Amino acid sequence: MKRRNVLLSPLAALPALSNLPALAQTGAAGRPIRIIVPYAPGGPIDVTARVLAERVKDSLGPVIIENKPGAGGNIGADQVAKAAPDGLTIGIAATATHAVNPWLYSRMPFDALRDFSPITQIVRVPNVLVINADTARRLKINTLADMVAYARANPAKLNFGSGGSGSAGHLAGEMFKAQAGIYALHIPYNGGNPAQLALLAGEVDFNFDNLATAAPNIRSGKLKALAVTTAQRSPLLPEVPAVAETYKGFSIDTWWGLVAPAHTPKDVITRLNQAFVAALNSPETKTRFAGLMAEPVPTSPEQFGAFMKGELAKYEKVVKASGAKVD
Repeated sequence: MKRRNVLLSPLAALPALSNLPALAQTGAAGRPIRIIVPYAPGGPIDVTARVLAERVKDSLGPVIIENKPGAGGNIGADQVAKAAPDGLTIGIAATATHAVNPWLYSRMPFDALRDFSPITQIVRVPNVLVINADTARRLKINTLADMVAYARANPAKLNFGSGGSGSAGHLAGEMFKAQAGIYALHIPYNGGNPAQLALLAGEVDFNFDNLATAAPNIRSGKLKALAVTTAQRSPLLPEVPAVAETYKGFSIDTWWGLVAPAHTPKDVITRLNQAFVAALNSPETKTRFAGLMAEPVPTSPEQFGAFMKGELAKYEKVVKASGAKVD
């Protein structure tokens, strides 16, 4: 009789297991968590997602990365928005997908606020105002003040490149022009890499570029960094002043974080947040991210939600002032 009770006891526990949230059943005995990255493999966003996936596997079980690029990140973000709210599909929310695109695209497949549950911000990466080093020497531009003075004395002589109309570099440039009271012609390229090559070749005078992308050419002396676009100086480039030191309130940088579909249970969001925040706070993660010029920014779901709401409001003004539009 005792033996029969022992044999039946595990079976009696099965109904209780079936009531656990889906997230608790991931791993070897269940489905893995998917992180949808709405951009192509190999870039900083993809790399940081893969670093975090590796670091949370002990607490969350297997985590796989799926790259779903296209439409400025909208295709991948939409897949997250329309996934089941069970914690098994989460994704990357970025400056473009959740702050810029809603104002840039005439039709959006998702609502950047209502269709997602924030988990945590992952990182922020400063943008940096860089000028071609040869151009800087020729025009005697050594500081941000020098460039503004030259632009005012030589109207329409300067131009700047970006990865396309409505890109972060374009919007930063338009925001800077408005606050500095200068004019510089915007020349859009088909992506960040062509824009950087154009700057290195001297086809354009300056760019607002992602620090992770610009850093190697700053170190080599091919580009001269005049200012970073974060509200304060970046610890990654402490000798370079912030634009905000001259133009109060100027702040525009690149960020990304994790979101789940709307209506994901709060206990699932909490568990995801705890796992990813622990990963972001680990010394190993900080070291890896420093190589990408990315600063970890672990937050609560509420903090990340409030941050994204503020960014969405900020970029409404910036995008509309730029006149950029994608039909």
